[in-house]
Parts: sequence; structure tokens; C-alpha cells
Amino acid sequence: MRVAVETTGELGRKMTVAIPADQVEQEITNRLKRLSKTVRLPGFRPGKAPLKIVEAKYGAQVLQEVTGQMIENSLRDALTQEGLYPAGGPEIAPKSLHRGSDLEYVASFDVFPEVKKLDLQGVTVERPVCAVTDADVDKTIASMRKQRVMWQAVERSAGTGDRVRIDFHGTVDGEPFAGNEAKDYPVVLGETNVLDDFSQGLNGVTSGTRKTITVHFPQEYHGTEVAGKQVDFQIEVLDVSEPELPDVNEEFAKSFGIADGSVEKMRREVHENLTREGEEQVARLVRERVMQALIDVNHIDLPGKLVQEEVQRMVEAQRSMREQQGVSVAEEPDTAQFDAEARRRVALGLIVYEVVNANGLKPDKARVRAKIEKMAASYEDPPAFVQWYYGDRKRLEQVESMVLEEQVVETLLATATVTDQPSSLDGLMSGPASTNI
Repeated sequence: MRVAVETTGELGRKMTVAIPADQVEQEITNRLKRLSKTVRLPGFRPGKAPLKIVEAKYGAQVLQEVTGQMIENSLRDALTQEGLYPAGGPEIAPKSLHRGSDLEYVASFDVFPEVKKLDLQGVTVERPVCAVTDADVDKTIASMRKQRVMWQAVERSAGTGDRVRIDFHGTVDGEPFAGNEAKDYPVVLGETNVLDDFSQGLNGVTSGTRKTITVHFPQEYHGTEVAGKQVDFQIEVLDVSEPELPDVNEEFAKSFGIADGSVEKMRREVHENLTREGEEQVARLVRERVMQALIDVNHIDLPGKLVQEEVQRMVEAQRSMREQQGVSVAEEPDTAQFDAEARRRVALGLIVYEVVNANGLKPDKARVRAKIEKMAASYEDPPAFVQWYYGDRKRLEQVESMVLEEQVVETLLATATVTDQPSSLDGLMSGPASTNI
């Protein structure tokens, strides 16, 4: 076997492989002989057909099978011989597949980039520090009161914070569209779950009001029939109500699962929950900053095939999500919108892989167990939940991956300069969410 490798770019390689003709012919002959012992041909007893007749009938098929198998085997051997590791499957282009001549083909592929910096020496990572205050607890309880709000009908004009129940019918250029009408639809004025034009159009209405509200839908709106368009809604107001919030008392505490109705116990639980959520957000933000720092100190070329594969995964994920939401997708999405995030994910995947190998990291079994048990704690039968997780390798691998990622972050933080950054709970929770690898 002859092998020649050509460098076609920073990561690109073109490898030409040639297998001697006599080696190919020998394998074809051996396979035809084995076939002649089992094949059934008219006029001959099984296994008695002359080799030339078998060759005439099956020669082309055998040639294809032999060359395919020899390409697969020789490619693996050639890559090992040259010490090359393709990033994604090589593209194979046969140059000669004729009997009597050498079997020659070209394999084109990218190799993995070299990751030179596998620590964060000289890098400063800011770590948020937050203590939950009584004001944070008060704010959360205020939100809890809104969850138990009662609505009282009023005979006055609607204002911010009021609920307006309406029937509506919408048209675009006089034509209806999917989801254009509803009966007994509640709108709380000033909340963000409806478009501003719609909410403002209901400001000042009273029970029995009939009017037309013109709403301009944003270009990026998820409903393609109205995205970027002007929609006219004919509405009828059924009633206007004002909120009546419950008092924070024993009854209120019991409604949130505090068996003895203790308001102080409820406040302690709220404090504990906020503390846990704050710690989880700190971990997410620190992880994001560590990963971004890792990218910043490693400017690497990326294998094009890996980026394309990641883009395709993101396209499929978006399509699946829209199908679950019942949103029809008439045309293929523009893959360019996924390119930047796909490149980030591929870069992180390659760099983190090298960090894991360089530090000999493996998922800590005790931490994996602890994480699963923590997840199980909120279920009715925690032991059964734990057993269910350990009973499926794919589920277990998901948790192992999470734990390994935590270990990577800890390993990198140990090499960085970490500075504490005081933060309020509101400021902390409004921080950016982590980006998945």
C-alpha cells in the first residue's frame, strides 16, 4: 500500500492511497471461489458452476464489494500509519476501480486543531457574591400574593394592573388568519404577555365597550402569518376587574404548603429557595465566564465538517421544537443564523476535550450519585427515581456529563485569578444564562 499526504490548509489534508493490483485481484478471485461453492446457476448442480461463468455473472458485484471493503480497511490502516485523526468522516473520491490496475482513491478531511493553552493562568474571572436579604424575601412573597390574586369587577375605566376580559376577532387586510379570534380572553393591562399596542388599546375601556384596535406585529413574531404586519382587532369588553391580593397570614402560608400555617416558616423556606437559586445562578455565570475565557485564550481553526454537523443539529432541534409547539414550518431555515453559535459550541467542545484529557478527568462517581439523589428528593419515591436513572445508561451519561463539566470548571478556576464581585439578587438573576457546549 502506498500512501501520500498533502496539506491543503491549516487543518485540511488530502491523502492518496494506492493498493497494488495483484492484491486486489487476489481478493476478487478468493471471493469468487467462495461464491462458486454456494451459488445456484441454471444447468449446474450447487457448487459445480465453472468459475468463469460465476465471474461473468457476479464479477461486477464482487468488484464493488471488494473495493468497498479494501477502501474501508486501507483507510483505517493508512490513517494509523500517518498518525492522522480526521475531524469528521473523510470524503472518499476513487481514482481507479478497474480490474488489472491499482486500486487508488483520495480521502479528504480536516484534522483536529492543536489546543495550546489548557489553563487560565494570567486570566481574571469575576465571581458574583450575593446574600439574600429580607427585601428579596418580601419581593418574592409579593409575587406569591399575585399568584393568589382575586379579581373584583368594577364599574370604571380600565387602567394599568386591571384585568379586562374580551372577545376579539382579528384580520389582516380584511382577511382572517390562524388564531385570529377568542372568547372570554383575559388581558392584564401593563403585563408583558401581550403586545404593547394591544394593551394600550384597552386602556380606558369600560364594560360593554366595542372598538377596533390596530396592532403592529414585530418582524420576528413567531406567527408567520402576522409577523411584520398590521392587524385590526374588533373587540368587545365583557368586564373590567381590579386585583385583590390576599393578606399574608396563616391561610396564605398553608396555601403554599406550610402545614402549620407559620408565616415565619414560610419566610425561611423562601429565603432557602432564593439562596439555592442564587447559588445555582452563580455557578452558571462562573461557568459561562470560564468557558468564554477558555475560548479567548485559544484562537483555533475549526474543522468545517464539525461546524456543519453542529449547524444541522441546531436546525433539527429548532424544527422539532416548532413542531411540538404546533407551528408549521413551510421552508427550510436560514442556516447562517446558527453559524456563530455552532462555531462556539464546536470550539468549546474541542478545547474542553483537551482539558479533560490533559488533566485525566473522569466523572466523580460520588458526585454523580449525590446529584441524582438531589434530583430525586422532589419525587414521591426517591429510591425508585435513583434506580430508574441508574437503569438507563443514556440517562446516567447525561448526569455524568454535567458532573464532568463542573469538574472542568473547578480545574480551570484553580489556575485563574478569581475576584469576588458583590451583587444584588436582582442583578444576579438578570445575568446571562449559560451557553451549552
